[in-house]
Amino acid sequence: MQTKLSRRSFILRALSSGAGVGAFGATPRALLAAEQKKLPDATAKKLPPWRGFNLLEKFNGRNDPFNERDFEWMAEWGFNFVRLPMDYRGWIVDKDWTRFHEPTLRQIDDAVKLGEKHGIHVQLNFHRAPGYTVARPPEEKSVWTDEEALRVCAMHWALFAKRYAGIPNRRLSFNLFNEPANVGAEAYRRVVARVAEAIRAHDKDRLIVCDGRNYGRVPPDELLSLSVAAATRGYEPFHLTHYKANWVNGADQWSEPAYPDKEWNKEVMRDRLIVPWKKLESQGMGVMVGEFGSHNRTPHHVVLAWLRDLLALWKEAGWGWALWNFRGSFGILDSGRADVKYEDWHGHKLDQEMLDVLQSFKS
Repeated sequence: MQTKLSRRSFILRALSSGAGVGAFGATPRALLAAEQKKLPDATAKKLPPWRGFNLLEKFNGRNDPFNERDFEWMAEWGFNFVRLPMDYRGWIVDKDWTRFHEPTLRQIDDAVKLGEKHGIHVQLNFHRAPGYTVARPPEEKSVWTDEEALRVCAMHWALFAKRYAGIPNRRLSFNLFNEPANVGAEAYRRVVARVAEAIRAHDKDRLIVCDGRNYGRVPPDELLSLSVAAATRGYEPFHLTHYKANWVNGADQWSEPAYPDKEWNKEVMRDRLIVPWKKLESQGMGVMVGEFGSHNRTPHHVVLAWLRDLLALWKEAGWGWALWNFRGSFGILDSGRADVKYEDWHGHKLDQEMLDVLQSFKS
């Protein structure tokens, strides 16, 4: 499939070919540096409207290196953000959560460098942190109640803070926990404060983003005094986004979803998903959407209609977002949908219609 090269892609190809000064009157490397400077500044009070994806190379037991091809394609399509949901078990040694495996850490270093090379903000997330995960199996000790788990979790984040100290916030942020559930506001604040303190002991200005409680659904106003930003989710209505998802009990018994329906439409989503978080933002806490998307069993036309409304609401709100995922059942590549006419993209199956929708809201 032929596509028009973006300015960044043209520069990258010129670099790889060894081109020197060209028609632009500057070297490709200088032009690339100028492109990278366009990544917006980011603060805890105001996050930029990032647009991007989640990459799952180190998610939930996986421990694969990140692929430069993914960063290059995202940049070529005009996106500027990637979230890396990671499992800490990949960078410890022999199940000892106080010992670290340097080769795995270097693979994460590589991802941060790839973000710099391709003009993509990288957000590191502990999807499984020492003491907490939303996935299965649960952690043996709880970071919310166990002092050892909290101490070790803070130690892990301090390791990353030391490793990346000085990298500007326009390029890198830390997302502490994925979708904290079954934890009260007071306990959540206490843990976030402790981990943030450990990070700032080594990198005092690092941008920290914290998911809302109850799986990212509840605005975390208990964190307002901690100088952190907040992340919400885009998985509502749940019966639409997780229809026949085999990890959700009973999802195979749900009726086939439609959108809009009697309960959900754009205005309902505005009231439930936007208004409470805009209130939080008005109090001085930046907001973004760390994950959203729909599993591949929901009819494609339903997903696209829902996406258009949701993306329009986030654009109106001025919030950034990251689709779950890039490749896989929620994504634009190799999603395994039965009702999509895929296009070939370098040997991968591309959902061009979904990509078109995402691109129409990327700026």
